[in-house]
Amino acid sequence: MDRTERFYKIEMLIRSRGCVSFAQLREVLEVSPATLKRDLQYLRERMDAPIEYDAAENGYRFGQQWRGQRHELPGLWFSEKELHALLTMHQLLAGLDEDGLLNRHLQPMFDKLSGMLGSDEDEAREITRRVKLISTARRRVPSEHFETVGSALVKRQRLRLRYRKRGRDGGSLSEREVSPQRLVHYRNTWYLDAWCHASEGLRRFALDAVEAAEALQGSKARSLPIKQLEGELDQGYGIFAGGTPQWAVLEFAAAAAPWVASEEWHPAQRSEWLEDGRWRLELPFVDATELLMDLLRHAGQVRVLAPDSLTQAYARRLREAADAL
Repeated sequence: MDRTERFYKIEMLIRSRGCVSFAQLREVLEVSPATLKRDLQYLRERMDAPIEYDAAENGYRFGQQWRGQRHELPGLWFSEKELHALLTMHQLLAGLDEDGLLNRHLQPMFDKLSGMLGSDEDEAREITRRVKLISTARRRVPSEHFETVGSALVKRQRLRLRYRKRGRDGGSLSEREVSPQRLVHYRNTWYLDAWCHASEGLRRFALDAVEAAEALQGSKARSLPIKQLEGELDQGYGIFAGGTPQWAVLEFAAAAAPWVASEEWHPAQRSEWLEDGRWRLELPFVDATELLMDLLRHAGQVRVLAPDSLTQAYARRLREAADAL
């Protein structure tokens, strides 16, 4: 009898008999006293089972507040969303601690996640080996900058950043004083949404482009409502933010339509199936950079109908790609 089966057996015995002695549980489960003690402890602490010891009856029963109610153990396996969420969190935290600088902060969370994935360290490690999450094009963020930014965000302090803005000529370097508002994790990369005091506006900074970060002690960050952040930074396609949104109108060929139609490109997107099997998609964007990169993945299977600026930019990128062959 494996551990999971024992859990359900304990649950069934207590439910059916009301109160079950330690000796009776051992006899039915055929386990050692130490194993049974570990099982009962795990059920209480990890599964939130309301099992308590009744000294008067010399046995185990469900707590008084649960009498007449039905307590259910979780299923034998995680759902797809639960498993993905757990393993993503585990992988994400592990990625943040590559230099070991955040271990003192992250270890309690690691311990909780490992407990949810398995009864002990070996079992949790085995699950992470048997289920693989593949992250592509991940950009590494120096741990010391992430810790500084995260701490300033929580403490509502201002930050001084030395930031390299990317460009074809290697980018430009500038110093900014900002009020951090929120951290965003998008496509395996971390970003900081912040109020820039030099430009007097909301800006989004890629943390891997931060060359230095210093919390300004004694300073108070300007705090903005989440609604304002969402209204100004989340309205366009992808990670690029700021500016007036435009609407892209795209048509995908019948061969690509079934696959693309199952994807959400933007929460505000509008779409419809056309009679010949093509799929029409409309979505807002502010900066075309990321949208163009994703359109190139479907080169030959997508037409850009509007706006004209996006159509021309897409055609130019296709010509450049062909000329580079």
